[in-house]
Amino acid sequence: MTLNLARRWPFRRGAASLGVRVLIENRENLTSGAKAIALAELGSTDKRNAQEIVGNVEAMKAAWELADRLDADAILAMHAALIDRHDPRIAGRWRQEQVWIGGDDFGPHGAGFVAPWHEHIPALIDDLVHFTRRTDLPLLAQVAIAHAQFETIHPFADGNGRTGRALMHSMLRGGHGLTRNVTVPVSAGLLTDTTGYFDTLTAYREGAPAAIVERVAEASFAATANGRVLVAELREIRETWNGKIRVRRGAGAWRLADLLIRQPVVDAVTVAGELGVTPQNAQRAIEALVEAAVLTEFTGFRRNRMWQSGEVLTALDDFAARAGRRGF
Repeated sequence: MTLNLARRWPFRRGAASLGVRVLIENRENLTSGAKAIALAELGSTDKRNAQEIVGNVEAMKAAWELADRLDADAILAMHAALIDRHDPRIAGRWRQEQVWIGGDDFGPHGAGFVAPWHEHIPALIDDLVHFTRRTDLPLLAQVAIAHAQFETIHPFADGNGRTGRALMHSMLRGGHGLTRNVTVPVSAGLLTDTTGYFDTLTAYREGAPAAIVERVAEASFAATANGRVLVAELREIRETWNGKIRVRRGAGAWRLADLLIRQPVVDAVTVAGELGVTPQNAQRAIEALVEAAVLTEFTGFRRNRMWQSGEVLTALDDFAARAGRRGF
């Protein structure tokens, strides 16, 4: 199964510049609203999908932070960030058993794909890492091939798809520096047609890599367009708040308004921690934004209250809906 990728696919250099912010992560069979995800980030355990998406986000953060030193340990760290919340037993560990896709639970007979024997995984990953460090390939093609090979190795007992997509984002940010600030949500674009996506992986395993390269390129450009729409909407929302907030410049309410663009659901503890202020000053900042109709309280509790920016949540949900449409 070793394809020795470090010496294959001599594509010419060249790729388009990408650079928009990931604010929500979707994957196959896993969707959740922006509010549920924000609550999960604050510690809520009510929504399993939202918790798993938060795990996805943590994996993406790990991918981003480790982009300049991508190696086997970095891949294990991405997987640990992804899986540790719900299965710490396998988090950050190569699988120790044979796996296959399709067929039945009793053996690989009739399976659509049989992954490499688990004892070969470390060598296969080392070969893949060496391939990711090449600088003589157009990056989107290189990212697509690396992703397909990672899914072919299938190195983990669970979470291979999500870790493989985090690997893509790490490469986009890594030594090539294609994305400068935060990476685009290419994952969502790949999965608008899951059958088509899996067909491209099958074609790759049969020696035809063009389909996965084309799909990654299309997903990247669609994600860039979608991200630009979201950024424009968030900037417009933030600018409208400037005419509503009635406290002096420099007050905590202004910094809280900036925070809401990336964290649209908050409680007083979070605000105090993020702004570095006392609980009393955090409450003053919240009350100023409630008075300005920027924030609304939605729990109805007297204690442990939470507030939300409905405008930002709507923009994020619209962003996720666009990402799920084919041909966006």
